[in-house]
Amino acid sequence: MANSEPVSDSPENQGQRSEAWKTAVTLIQEAKPPHVPEGTEVMTLFVEFPPGDPGTPPHRHSGPAFGYVLEGEMLFELEGEPERVIRAGEAFWEPGGDVIHYQDGNNRKDVPSRFVVTMMCEPGQPMLVLVDEDELIQRKDRRAPRPS
Repeated sequence: MANSEPVSDSPENQGQRSEAWKTAVTLIQEAKPPHVPEGTEVMTLFVEFPPGDPGTPPHRHSGPAFGYVLEGEMLFELEGEPERVIRAGEAFWEPGGDVIHYQDGNNRKDVPSRFVVTMMCEPGQPMLVLVDEDELIQRKDRRAPRPS
């Protein structure tokens, strides 16, 4: 009963296409990023922080960044926005530019946090720049109130 010919070569399957693509996509996030100048570079990174790790120190990106949490939870905070927890299966984005990204650390002490992020870099600019303590003090009024 088994046919030894590959499925794609059988006459009854020629010209047939899968219909799975029509339901295979789930929208996770939509965003209207700022203008992306000509010459922008794009990179996608896999990031993994161990349990309880505070993540990257306060920083900024020259262009927008879009991400998706694969495992665990990320404590996420951008300048002017309250901190929030992003859980596995949820997406995030930030506009880049002058905005300080305060937190991206692991919100859990029992499991790693893993996420994928795609960042767009302005031509001739670094992808990530740490923010020094003096600037954090100067801009403290732009940070959303901290939970008590």
